[in-house]
Amino acid sequence: MNFEQVLRTIVEECGGGIGAALMGNDGIPIEMYVSPEATSDFEIDTAGVEFGRILEEIRKASDALGGGMVDETVVRAARFSLVFRTVDDENFLIVGVAPEGNLGKARYLLRRYLLSIRSEL
Repeated sequence: MNFEQVLRTIVEECGGGIGAALMGNDGIPIEMYVSPEATSDFEIDTAGVEFGRILEEIRKASDALGGGMVDETVVRAARFSLVFRTVDDENFLIVGVAPEGNLGKARYLLRRYLLSIRSEL
C-alpha cells in the first residue's frame, strides 16, 4: 500500500476525516490526501507547516523535562482537530478531523498504519 492509499484509508475510515499528510520536519509534504467533502479553505499541508513549528517546540520542551520523544500531539480548534504522530526523527503524520468526527478512531488508525509507513520510508 503506498502513502496516498494509507492516508486516504485513514481519512475515509475515521469518520469525519478532512485530510491527512505525511510531512517532513522541514515542512515539505511527502504525500497528502484531502477528502472531497472538505471545505475548500482547509489545507492540510499548510496546517502541517504552521503547527509543525509548534510541534518542534513541544519536542524541545519534552527533552528539557526529560520526557523523551513526543509520540503524539492533538490540537483541538473550533473548526477541526489535528492529530500529529511522529513517524521517525525526520517525518510526522497529520490528520485533520471535523468537530463531529471520531478523533479516537483517527488516533487508532494512525497507530495501526504507522509500521507500514515506517517500512516504506
